[in-house]
Amino acid sequence: MNQKEWLLRMLDTTFDKESWHAPFKTSIEGLTAEQARWKPVGGATNTIWENVNHLIYYKERLVANLEDGEWTQNLDNNETFSLTEQINDDKEWIAVVERAVSVQESLKEALSKVPTEQLERNSLVEKLVDITFHDAYHTGQIIQIRKMQGSWPSHRDC
Repeated sequence: MNQKEWLLRMLDTTFDKESWHAPFKTSIEGLTAEQARWKPVGGATNTIWENVNHLIYYKERLVANLEDGEWTQNLDNNETFSLTEQINDDKEWIAVVERAVSVQESLKEALSKVPTEQLERNSLVEKLVDITFHDAYHTGQIIQIRKMQGSWPSHRDC
């Protein structure tokens, strides 16, 4: 397996292919907008929706980087959690989930087109590894929030 194939595999295992941990897509399966907006008492954590916004933002930025596109939507880290408005509307939540799926597909497609020698330039390998760790970290948070609210399926081990 070459470096690009390995990176694509890592993107898959953190997004939708189960490996040692539950992937992102599994972590949000079956959620309603109300569940995605839920905060535990005290509200010291981000909602699932906010976490998904945050992941979308950084992937969209990386896709632009890979495609040599100009990134104009510069947000600070805290602003990324509010990328889309959280409203109690399942259609809006589904649109956010679809955006997360779309940017994942765009990222894999952009990576597939990058010449191997270009991966070493501009720290692209490092950025791609970081995005997979970032996804895994926030997926863990999403699962923890679901466990706190009682919406994580009891048959799941993670």
